Amino acid sequence: MTAGSRGDAAPYTGLGHRLALAGHQVTLVTHGRFAPLVAGSGVRFHALPVDPLAELRSSRGRGLHRSASGAGKLVRVLELARHLVGRMTEDLLDAARDSEVLLLSASLAPLGHTIAEGLRLPSLGVYLQPLAATREFAPPVLGGGAWGGPVNRLAGQGVSLAVEHVFSGAVPALRERLGLPPLPAVAARRARERRRWPVHHGFSPLVVPRPADWRAGLEVGGYWWPYDGEGRLPDEVEEFLDAGPPPVFVGLGSATVPDAGRLSARVVAALRRAGLRGVIQRGWGGLAADGDDMLTVGEVPHSLLFPRMAAVVHHAGAGTTAAGLRAGVPAVPVPVQFDAGFWSARLVALGVAPAVVPLRRLTVDALAAALVRATRDPAYRRRAEILAAGIRREDGTAPVLTTVDGLAG
Repeated sequence: MTAGSRGDAAPYTGLGHRLALAGHQVTLVTHGRFAPLVAGSGVRFHALPVDPLAELRSSRGRGLHRSASGAGKLVRVLELARHLVGRMTEDLLDAARDSEVLLLSASLAPLGHTIAEGLRLPSLGVYLQPLAATREFAPPVLGGGAWGGPVNRLAGQGVSLAVEHVFSGAVPALRERLGLPPLPAVAARRARERRRWPVHHGFSPLVVPRPADWRAGLEVGGYWWPYDGEGRLPDEVEEFLDAGPPPVFVGLGSATVPDAGRLSARVVAALRRAGLRGVIQRGWGGLAADGDDMLTVGEVPHSLLFPRMAAVVHHAGAGTTAAGLRAGVPAVPVPVQFDAGFWSARLVALGVAPAVVPLRRLTVDALAAALVRATRDPAYRRRAEILAAGIRREDGTAPVLTTVDGLAG
C-alpha cells in the first residue's frame, strides 16, 4: 500500500515482482494512474481513487510553490494529505480484506497499521527514505543536513508526530469501526515502536549507512528497482543517441513547477553554454526543448536511458537518485522539495555530483558551471562507476522476502 507520486509507487513494482517470483500473490494498492507500472510484472493492481497529479494542479496543490522553506512545504503537503486520506480509506480496507500480509509505505503506515490491527493481519513497513529519528542527520523530509545530535533526533520525532497527525481525522472512526479501543496518535506510534514493528528500507547502505542509534527492527538492505520488463528505448531516442556524443538527461519527475517555459529555456541555455546535448523529460512539470541538439521525451525507463548519458540532472527524488547511482553516471541535483535536499547532499558527499543547484536558485550560469564540472572532470564518473558496482551487487529484495515468508508462514 502506497500513496504519493510515481516515485512512491514504481520501486514497489520490482519488489512485488520478486515476491511474485517466489510464489507470493502480490497486489500493488495505489493511485489508479499508476496501473500501467505493473504491466507484465505478475503483480496485481488495486486502484485508489485519488489522482495525485490532479491534486498538485489544484489550488491547494499549487500552494506548495508559495513555501520557500522545507518546513513550510511539509506543513502544506501534510494538510493536503490530511484532506485526501478519507477518500482512500475504504479502498485500502477492501484491499486488506483480500490479503494475508500488508506491506506499508511510509505515506500510509499509520492508517495501514490500524487496518492490519483491526483485521488481525501481520504487517511491515517498506520505506524509501530513512524516516526514523536519529542523531546522525536531520529529518530528510526537511532537507536533511546536520543540526547537532540532540536537535536532529528531536526534529525527527517531531516530523513523525506530524505524519501521525495527517491520519488523526480518519483513524479514530476506523478504529471504532474495526472494534478497536480508542488510541491517540502518539500512543499508537509508541506502541509500534515498543513492539519493534519491522521496517525495511529500500536504499543502499553504501548511500545511507544504517544509523547506529536506530532501534532493532529497522533494516537497510539495498534498493528495490522498478520493474521494467523487456523494455527498450523508443526509436526516436535511439536515433538521437546515435547521432552524437552522449547527452545529458534533465528531468524533474513528478515535481511541478510554476513556470515550465521559463525553466526549460534556462536548462537549454545552460546545456548549450556547456557544449552539451540534452534529453529533456517532460514529467509532471511540463518541461520541453526544441532543436537538433535537444530531444523531449515522455516516460522512458531510467534503467535503459541513464547508462548512456554523460550526466543526469534531476530533482533528487529517492527513485531518480537511485537510478542515477545504479547507472554509474555523474549527477547534478536540482532539489525541489521534501527529501530532495537530503539526497542531493548525499550525492555531493559521495563525490558523484559537483554541486547542488536548488530550483529556486537555478540560473544559466550556475547550471552550466555544474554541468561542465560533472562532465569534464573524470573523477566524478570514476567515483560514480565504483559506487554503482557496489550497489548492483546488493539484493535489497532478499531481506524483505525473508520477512514476508516468516509472516506469511
